[in-house]
Amino acid sequence: MFQVGSFKAGGCGGTSRRAFLQASLGIPLLGQSLLAAEKRPAAKARSVILLWLWGGPSHLDTFDPKPTAPSTVRGPFATIQTRIPGIHFSELFPRLAARNDRFSLVRSNVNISNAHHIAGSIALCGSPGRGGDKDYQPNFGSIVQRLDKGRQDLPAFIAVGPGHLNTAAGDIEAYGGGIWGPAYDPFPVRCSEIDNVELPSLKLLEGQTISRLSDRSHLQRELEGINRLQNQQRPRQWTIDLQRAFRLVASKEGRHAFDISSEDEQTRGRYGRTQFGQSCLLARRLVEAEVPYIQVNWSEYVENIYDNRTDFGWDTHWLNFENMADRHGPILDRSLSALLDDLAERGLLDSTLVVAMGEFGRTPSISAKGGRDHWERCYFSIWAGAGIQPGIVVGESDSQGNDPLADPITPTTVGTTILDQLGIHSEQRASLRVLPGGKLIEPLL
Repeated sequence: MFQVGSFKAGGCGGTSRRAFLQASLGIPLLGQSLLAAEKRPAAKARSVILLWLWGGPSHLDTFDPKPTAPSTVRGPFATIQTRIPGIHFSELFPRLAARNDRFSLVRSNVNISNAHHIAGSIALCGSPGRGGDKDYQPNFGSIVQRLDKGRQDLPAFIAVGPGHLNTAAGDIEAYGGGIWGPAYDPFPVRCSEIDNVELPSLKLLEGQTISRLSDRSHLQRELEGINRLQNQQRPRQWTIDLQRAFRLVASKEGRHAFDISSEDEQTRGRYGRTQFGQSCLLARRLVEAEVPYIQVNWSEYVENIYDNRTDFGWDTHWLNFENMADRHGPILDRSLSALLDDLAERGLLDSTLVVAMGEFGRTPSISAKGGRDHWERCYFSIWAGAGIQPGIVVGESDSQGNDPLADPITPTTVGTTILDQLGIHSEQRASLRVLPGGKLIEPLL
């Protein structure tokens, strides 16, 4: 005797659905017909936008403030009331505070490493590497890409940002295909704060941009050039990216999806004339084009300031409060608010899952450098859209933001929830051997 499911639906005689299935499985033909009638749950989301806040935002200075903690913990920022009674955010996020009935917040995310490249890989694939910092499972987007059978003129997994994710210690390892290889890496796109959207795969066409590919005769000549170059011996990843670019530029709809210059000035202004803001706008266009997984990267490097490089990542060991007040807070507040409004106004939010998170949080205690250091024991994530119950807070941290008080949310749970909303359920995950034993963030759903 096998047991199927646990959902009870009593009938006229009081027999539960579960008991009926248990009994019917003893009758081969009847049991098979019932199982054939059992349908997989429909996907809640058609697309996912992951806003990757690379570097680790401080949970205390954003969405889990501690106004009654000592000044060495709470920092200089006041708190503001949101639309949900009893829920407060940092004063740096007035737009999101006015919209928090449109999204939900998790305050009990945890990771197992405080090294950016390791924690970042774990957060983006759901589990540690098999041999230290290597042999990682595929990125959540790579899983979507492998299973996607949608339109062929656009990649199924697109990464929008200034470049491949890096740290001073080296590249992130679960950026894409992981143990599946580079064929499942995301298609990279760069979006500037002005007008330009760059496809690095097209850099071989000197001076080429999406907007210049509208002329049919010019496009034909360029595609012929790509064909000739494809016949030459090239590295595998170069060839993969080039093939994706070929499919993209050969499609009028594909080129249109990336033509952010066609947006009106008012819409572009709502998102903010910043790299991250315009990247969020491009993500909305890609949702309209039915791209299933879009990862918007805040920065290429985690570091806010490092040597001679300033990439304004969220790794704020120095100048945490200055940058939070002048740059990070206002940009995130404006961009994410505009994205949620825009998706809702266009009727897309119900079919688009939006998730914002980093790889960990920052130390509750303020350092002697005037910043906050790495803190993997507690951080936040924001969830909105398809299948997500809005206006709630899941989890709670202790009085100083050190640890969750109960039920920590792991990267495995995050990935499982994202994929499940896309209709990639336990059977498919098991067949691909990804996210074993993953559970859903049930209160969100």
